[in-house]
Amino acid sequence: MDATRKIIGICIIVFFGLPILFGVTWAVGIIRATTSPEFVSDLPQRIIADLPDAADQIFRAAQDEGSIRDSDTRAWFQAAAQTGISPKELLEKSGLMDWARGELTEALKQIGMVLRGERRPAPIVLDMKPLKAALLSPEIDRFLESTLEHLPPCDASRTQDWAEIAAGTRSFDNLPGCRPDVPGVREALLAARAKAVGRMDDRTEIFEGIHDFPKFPLGFSRSIMFVSVFLFLIPAAFIFVGALIADSSPRGFLRWSGGSILAGGVPTLLLALAAKHFSLWAIREGALSWNTHWTSDLEYLLFDKLRMIPEGVIQQLLSPVVTAAVIVCVVGIVLLAVSSGARGKRLPAPGPTPPVAAGPTAPPAPPAH
Repeated sequence: MDATRKIIGICIIVFFGLPILFGVTWAVGIIRATTSPEFVSDLPQRIIADLPDAADQIFRAAQDEGSIRDSDTRAWFQAAAQTGISPKELLEKSGLMDWARGELTEALKQIGMVLRGERRPAPIVLDMKPLKAALLSPEIDRFLESTLEHLPPCDASRTQDWAEIAAGTRSFDNLPGCRPDVPGVREALLAARAKAVGRMDDRTEIFEGIHDFPKFPLGFSRSIMFVSVFLFLIPAAFIFVGALIADSSPRGFLRWSGGSILAGGVPTLLLALAAKHFSLWAIREGALSWNTHWTSDLEYLLFDKLRMIPEGVIQQLLSPVVTAAVIVCVVGIVLLAVSSGARGKRLPAPGPTPPVAAGPTAPPAPPAH
């Protein structure tokens, strides 16, 4: 009978409790990451602050033949370097960084305030008109024209390529790395840029459709995290039921429960740590050494100089999963520790009192004087 109960308890724990515990731990960690102000608001602001310096690094590295093997791509970067305007200066003078530090950063701060519970959720409008104006600014026009002037001269075949681009019969994906002497090329490039900018919306609304949304007492992020913690009740129910069936004594119940929770938490923790460190290694070391035919030198260079973006995303996304798995392991260890001081067996239920057998009759008491 005891063996049958243990088999049933093990089946409930192994086939229901542990898989659900694994999934809930990852779900709670991902929910915590994607709704945290650090991931949604603070991380993009740090990326915006580092963007001008990263653009200069990309610009300098792209002029090296060891980094960019494609002669056309390298010719464009070398011609842009001769304009005397660095990407950082272009971002500042065109107004792109003003929009990023102003409109975009303010929207991110408001999102962070909503997630922290400092303001009620409401639609946040991101004005894209200053960005569109910056992309069409005269500074970018002058930079583009100066870059074209510093390109090396074209031969006959490359001149034909520019003629097809000016006529609209050739795409702008692979521009020849030489100076176009064909009429209408500059106008075609400016028109293509204006068309791309024109497809952008004038405004973007974040939390669209949210009106009169109630304010959470603990903040949106903390409230979502608080609610998501109750997801652990689902695997806990299966584990506790299986433990109770396997051993109904207090010590056995706590030991089975703690051991099962620890058995589910340790693999989750190891997998989360492995995923986190492997992803960071792949970003920092491995991915840059993988030779893939579909990735160009420029894409490798961009990935190398902007890898702080995926690194920050991985850190913010998987760290809460690791934290949730650690908490699960601690709960299992605590239950195992408590089980050592609990009773090992159930106390037998009190039965009916047996009747007392009749003894010899006592002699009568002497008469009182």
